[in-house]
Amino acid sequence: MESDKPLKVAVLGCGSVGSQVVRLLEEQAADLAARVGAPVELAGVAVRRLDAPREVEVPPGLLTTDATALVTRDDVDLVVEVIGGIEPARSLILAALESGRSVVTANKALLAEDGPTLFEAAEKVGRDLYYEAAVAGAIPILRPLRESLAGDRVTRVLGIVNGTTNFILDRMDTSGAGFAEALEEAQELGYAEADPTADVEGFDAAAKAAILASLAFHSRVTASDVHREGIAEVTAADVESAREMGCVVKLLAICELRENAGQSAVAVRVHPAMIPRSHPLASVREAYNAVFVESEAAGQLMFYGPGAGGAPTASAVLGDLVTVARNRLAATRGVGESAYADRPVLPMGETVTRYHVAIDVDDRAGVLAAVATAFAENGVSIQTVRQEGRGADAQLVVVSHESTDAALSATVEHLREMDIVREVTSVMRVEGATE
Repeated sequence: MESDKPLKVAVLGCGSVGSQVVRLLEEQAADLAARVGAPVELAGVAVRRLDAPREVEVPPGLLTTDATALVTRDDVDLVVEVIGGIEPARSLILAALESGRSVVTANKALLAEDGPTLFEAAEKVGRDLYYEAAVAGAIPILRPLRESLAGDRVTRVLGIVNGTTNFILDRMDTSGAGFAEALEEAQELGYAEADPTADVEGFDAAAKAAILASLAFHSRVTASDVHREGIAEVTAADVESAREMGCVVKLLAICELRENAGQSAVAVRVHPAMIPRSHPLASVREAYNAVFVESEAAGQLMFYGPGAGGAPTASAVLGDLVTVARNRLAATRGVGESAYADRPVLPMGETVTRYHVAIDVDDRAGVLAAVATAFAENGVSIQTVRQEGRGADAQLVVVSHESTDAALSATVEHLREMDIVREVTSVMRVEGATE
């Protein structure tokens, strides 16, 4: 269908992403109209302060501080939310949906915390809620999971979904820098915020993991379901030890289907891990993102690209906007939430993984046997073990076979209680074959 009547878009937020959305709406107006089948025009932009400096000049008549009035205006058809956070974003999105507007959002935190409320509101009024930009910036990953792989069974999603942490770990690997030094460089280059907590402690990646797992496994997963560890405790020694194993350290979002008591369950975790340098994700450098998907029919797929930034994220927003605009013009709606499988989420203790453990030990006879016994008593099999140094510098480096995280954690606590163990200096999970 085509129409001469323009579709009006309200944009909530005019920061780094919102300003680029406004720019693209203006610069690509003719192309967008041809792709949608009707002109797409900016109805207004809601901001906190009218006089704040902005990357893109917005005509004063389009700026407003009354976001609620903007999203419920009679002439508004579509709403783009790029302000982030929980409130007022949740209230504004709900107001927009309840008023009959379709919504495009990039709000990973809100979707991971309260996505079902938003999806139910969209379903109730027969409108679209699209959110490709919420995970991995410009990389098209959510639509393939939701649509392209809808006829397949996804079994695992493994991703680098935070550019800040990937930049830091990449610098630690390539330059030998410590965490603090690499973080400072990331901040100087604009890859890390002044307060980097959301990134380096894994909160950002956990929200994205919840969204990925929900889509991949057709089950509701929230951020609180995701086991989360950040990278602040990763040391230069950890990175060097990984290198000696032919591995690199990455902060990974890992979403898996697991068989548990005869039924499928979901395991979702975010933590630093060693992966072989031969793995496709190991070559993801700087602040780039990549998501590795495994499914029964399609096999292994990898999606790679810039995972953040105003223009890349705005690209994903505009892609969704074209889709919901077409649907609006055709009086239809796209795919909504798919949570029919309703799979339970496994606690981290039941998740199957492997550990790399570095142990400072007394250099005397029987130490290796005693350490091996500690692993065996907790039901954990050792894959490899090597001894480094002598005397006061003696260290054992052990890599386990797969076991439950609870058994591995208990093994580490057992080691810490042993007289021959001076210190367990490093514990890190290992993903992929390392032999």
